[in-house]
Amino acid sequence: MVHGTSHHLGLDVHDCGQARREFYADGLVEAGMVFTIEPGLYFQPDDLTVPAEFRGIGVRIEDNILVTAAGAENLSAGIPRTADEVEEWMRAG
Repeated sequence: MVHGTSHHLGLDVHDCGQARREFYADGLVEAGMVFTIEPGLYFQPDDLTVPAEFRGIGVRIEDNILVTAAGAENLSAGIPRTADEVEEWMRAG
């Protein structure tokens, strides 16, 4: 499956799917906008080019980025990333 690397976040884009092209694909990146950056790997069940244990799975690591006048702020920077971090976070909750 082909997967894009990012898209806007917000009610106009993510939740209702009625984003206007002039604000999305043809728009300018401006302070106050939020994007998800979500590269992913998806392996088909019958893909013989990858090891058998990875066939039929997908992995995506996602960050939510706020565009600011000074650059970008990673809103999800404090979220656990590794399996050990996630397991520890789940034990603590």
